[in-house]
Amino acid sequence: MTPEQIRLVKSTFASVLPIADRTGVQFYDRLFALDPGLRPLFKGDIAEQSRMLMRMLATVVNGLDRLETIVPAVQALGVRHTGYGVVDAHYQTVGDALLWTLRQGLGDSFTPEVAGAWSAAYGVLASTMQSAARQSARGAA
Repeated sequence: MTPEQIRLVKSTFASVLPIADRTGVQFYDRLFALDPGLRPLFKGDIAEQSRMLMRMLATVVNGLDRLETIVPAVQALGVRHTGYGVVDAHYQTVGDALLWTLRQGLGDSFTPEVAGAWSAAYGVLASTMQSAARQSARGAA
């Protein structure tokens, strides 16, 4: 990610924080609309799941300019998600739901540059999670 992309993600996430609870729920509503088959993967309260999502996003966003500080947590998240039944194809759907949700929350502030920056940030997050999940699966085999 470029420094400008990191700046855009951080500044727009600051705009999302005041509506974080609504944004998290909206994300899951969109995710399940895109792929209803994902709903059974979530056993607990979606409101609590939404809060956990927003906390993880905050951790990632705050660490974008120091990726080495967040990589271990993101890798562990990828390994855990494999245990929940997440497969590579789900990452695209999650990315689509995330960008849609950000577009809703940010409105006119969700410019093409902001969309690109968030796509890059999610790409880093998703590829790190997927790589860790694959390494874990190879180690278990």
